[in-house]
Amino acid sequence: MALKFHYNKTTVQLFKRQLAIRQKALPILKNKETALRLEVVKLMNELEKISQQREKLKARLDNYEAFWAAFPEVLVMDNIETFKKKVIGVNVPEIKSIKFRIVDVSWWRMPAWVPGGIALLKEVITLNIKADILQQQIDILDLARKKTTQKVNLYEKVQIPEYEDAILKIKRFLEDKENISKAAQKIVKKRKESKAA
Repeated sequence: MALKFHYNKTTVQLFKRQLAIRQKALPILKNKETALRLEVVKLMNELEKISQQREKLKARLDNYEAFWAAFPEVLVMDNIETFKKKVIGVNVPEIKSIKFRIVDVSWWRMPAWVPGGIALLKEVITLNIKADILQQQIDILDLARKKTTQKVNLYEKVQIPEYEDAILKIKRFLEDKENISKAAQKIVKKRKESKAA
């Protein structure tokens, strides 16, 4: 959308201020875009590491499959506490704590490997929750990066050139108007001198 403007000095001053704001903001936005991109890559690498850990644990967890069939409700997840943290000016969720509760069962009847199975299950659940939170962080930061990229492109390719072009047009118009006025004054002065002579 092209800028609408009046051909006067007030508009030039207004456009110069708007142009200066955008020119100062552009490097900051570019830095933010780069930082967001790097943070997303870092989080994706972390997510990949967690995925690899989950694959390793999956093989160990399969050994306990009979146990989970016999005792499905031994471990209960009580609470997941999360908080919002700022990463490059964007709020993302972060895990504060995960609380588990072991259901009251008769430990005398349980096989000796049950505590190890419960610890393994806690580890698997914790990794799954961390992976979910990491994925949420990646989605949020990637969306923020896309919005920042759009703003950079808007400033760089649309608004800054429009303001520069509008300022140039207004200045040329005002210069032409001033030149015409001066020329008209000279003509009037010459006519008065020729009439006087």
